[in-house]
Amino acid sequence: MAMIDEPLYPIAVLIDELKNEDIQLRLNSIRRLSTIARALGDERTRKELIPFLSENNDDDDEVLLAMAEELGVFIPYVGGVDFANVLLPPLETLCTVEETCVRDKAVESLCRIGAQMKEQDLVEYFIPLVKRLAAGEWFTARVSSCGLFHIAYPSAPETLKTELRTIYSQLCQDDMPMVRRSAATNLGKFAATVEAAYLKTDIMSIFEDLTQDDQDSVRLLAVEGCAALGKLLEPQDCVAHILPVIVNFSQDKSWRVRYMVANQLYELCEAVGPEPTRSDLVPAYVRLLRDNEAEVRIAAAGKVTKFCRILSPELAIQHILPCVKELSTDSSQHVRSALASVIMGMAPVLGKDATIEQLLPIFLSLLKDEFPDVRLNIISKLDQVNQVIGIDLLSQSLLPAIVELAEDRHWRVRLAIIEYIPLLASQLGVGFFDDKLGALCMQWLKDKVYSIRDAAANNVKRLAEEFGPEWAMQHIIPQVLDMINNPHYLYRMTILHAISLLAPVMGPEITCSKLLPVVINASKDRVPNIKFNVAKVLQSLIPIVDQSVVEKTIRPCLVELSEDPDVDVRFFATQALQSSDQVMMST
Repeated sequence: MAMIDEPLYPIAVLIDELKNEDIQLRLNSIRRLSTIARALGDERTRKELIPFLSENNDDDDEVLLAMAEELGVFIPYVGGVDFANVLLPPLETLCTVEETCVRDKAVESLCRIGAQMKEQDLVEYFIPLVKRLAAGEWFTARVSSCGLFHIAYPSAPETLKTELRTIYSQLCQDDMPMVRRSAATNLGKFAATVEAAYLKTDIMSIFEDLTQDDQDSVRLLAVEGCAALGKLLEPQDCVAHILPVIVNFSQDKSWRVRYMVANQLYELCEAVGPEPTRSDLVPAYVRLLRDNEAEVRIAAAGKVTKFCRILSPELAIQHILPCVKELSTDSSQHVRSALASVIMGMAPVLGKDATIEQLLPIFLSLLKDEFPDVRLNIISKLDQVNQVIGIDLLSQSLLPAIVELAEDRHWRVRLAIIEYIPLLASQLGVGFFDDKLGALCMQWLKDKVYSIRDAAANNVKRLAEEFGPEWAMQHIIPQVLDMINNPHYLYRMTILHAISLLAPVMGPEITCSKLLPVVINASKDRVPNIKFNVAKVLQSLIPIVDQSVVEKTIRPCLVELSEDPDVDVRFFATQALQSSDQVMMST
């Protein structure tokens, strides 16, 4: 009897668990559907499991979401592509539920299954499903149907294709804004499958309806459709149909629509080509840069460099630059920040003369902005300007501002400057760096903020790598080692960290003669934190120095520390001794 009942066991357990009050149990059983299907075999999965799931009226969205996801990869468990149609009914039900994420996942799974189905099965099962959903009484079904047309359409016979286009057109005029939004979102995908002849007629008339919708949430989705359709149409059709829409949208009464245009404008320019961009889209873009809503100006300012790249330098200087000057003193800090993050990229576009005359003053004003993010965004892109105007001009005009920022009261600004210093050093060269920035690098090692001290130690190491050990021996090592006598233990710890970073760069000789004695000396410090950091540093030096130095100098020091009264010092010293034993054994 047990033998006969055994195959029934998984489905019985599943049914019990799916009816359990505990949501976690229901979720677990849904996530194990593939295991259960394997145990049941293809035929019983089709005849028992899938019908059961179709009837399962669980009201918890999390369970339904998991089910929609699982069914999307279920084709192998029902006997392959030939039987894929059995998966459609449960997913059709999920397409009508109220929770958006469940519907979206069900549509995604249907698309995945539809993409693998045979053409005759698509005509027989999938297209009727799309039509049923599109005619659904409840708006959720109609919303879901919009995402399935691009799968159904290519396989449909001619008469059905005409019908599908008509249905889509009706969905774009649906009474419910949610349905029209879904139709607008999916129009690009659907249009990509429609034949070129119908693209200009049916699809463009659908598109024009959407662009004149009274709901701004529908119109702003139509903006995305502009770019998608623009790529499908011939350039002349694009100019005739898409361009007027973009220009109108850039003056739309809803700021959300104008925001979408500002965000998408670069893609739209690519779609319509260079000539219409110059004549029609430049004025539209200028309007967006001067929009009365800060959000629109932020989106437009963030695209300023990309937009300038598709214009000639003369056009950029004539039309865009005056707006950029206005934006650099905008009342909204976020607009200035968006501008600062991209404005440096304008230098290569405008060329040397225009950068020096027009852009440098804007850079300087943004570098002195009261809002830290604006200053940060300028600092992080300085190298783009250096390539255009050369280091001499950069150092005369921007360096004083950088030095000022190195002492900024916001620690994140100081941090950004530190991270930029090695790049600046490589661009400025040794001589210039020693004069202007050398002292700053040492000053940061004594900053009040730990993150700055930590970054300063890394900075010292990167400078040593950039300029070589000989330069570091003259300009860095003596000053760093002097600071080990600082009365504050936190600064002494920073120096130990700097030594551990410098040692691999400086090599064994300098490490043994200059760095190691300082570390050994620090082991006599009265603060336990210093002593256990000495143990850590010594451990990092073991692979660098010669074995005899480890035996004569490092081990005796570690042995002494391993008998320290403080438990942490003993722990790290013992750890370092074990590490030295391993190194000895391996050599």
